[in-house]
Amino acid sequence: MGVNVYRTPLLTSRVLSEKTGFDIRLKAELFQRTGSYKIRGPLNKFTFLTDDEKRRGVICSSAGNHAQGVALAARIHGIKAVVCMAANATPSKIEATRAYGAEVVLHGTIWDEANEKAKQLVAERGYTYIHPFDDLQLITGQGTVGLEIVQDWPAVDVAVVPIGGGGLISGISMALKSVNPKIRIIGVESSGAPGMKRSVEEGRLVTLDRVDCVIDGLRVKRVGELTFEIVRQYVDEVVALPDEAMFDAVVWTMHYAKLVPEGAAAAPVAALLAGLVKAPAGSKVVAVLSGGNVNLDQLKGLRWN
Repeated sequence: MGVNVYRTPLLTSRVLSEKTGFDIRLKAELFQRTGSYKIRGPLNKFTFLTDDEKRRGVICSSAGNHAQGVALAARIHGIKAVVCMAANATPSKIEATRAYGAEVVLHGTIWDEANEKAKQLVAERGYTYIHPFDDLQLITGQGTVGLEIVQDWPAVDVAVVPIGGGGLISGISMALKSVNPKIRIIGVESSGAPGMKRSVEEGRLVTLDRVDCVIDGLRVKRVGELTFEIVRQYVDEVVALPDEAMFDAVVWTMHYAKLVPEGAAAAPVAALLAGLVKAPAGSKVVAVLSGGNVNLDQLKGLRWN
């Protein structure tokens, strides 16, 4: 990773520590290049591509952080990148992805339709498909977040990590447990899209029939096959809260920590504020703030003092 990825800081929050009775650090991946941890996975993945695959280029489907991570990682590696997005994606996200040098193909109205288009282009043009979460080389790259945490804070007892498709928590849990198997890993999902929680409870990969979640980092109908197996093995508990609790935690974090996390990134803070993280008083707890790409257009026209 080296120069291409920032080693993000662990920040303290006195207020969150006092409120919970834990010693808390926030892993600030919202300061990462592209605004989220998502550049780590593709940067690692692309080192494994053959010369032929590099020549043909890569493709992914995402309206969010994965698109920007793939686009910048591809530029760093000198690979052509194509990103399929739904036609109704946030204009700023389309612009940001193009600015990193990717070709953007708009198709359909939801991720699944954009994803079908990506797979069609794989068949037609021979691109390498870069899955947003269910890929071991990608997961290993995301796991560098965990390595940084345990190197910077070897005494850490508990890590609280958001779960969308499960790539981030898979990488972090494997990295942390390989250094110290006693570290507890707690995943946080939206209760409107509890795909991992349900899968773990039922002991099989569950596809949700409906998803009642607007936070794009958490809005997943079906977690990965690999990520499900890894979570089942390495993650100690999965908890869930409604989107509203996450949005409250975004504002809380802005107010008390002076940081601007996106909804998914505030999920660990929400879980801590709601008392869902069970650990002995004084435990050393890290909350992973996975990204900070908030759609600030939604704030326009409001009055601020």
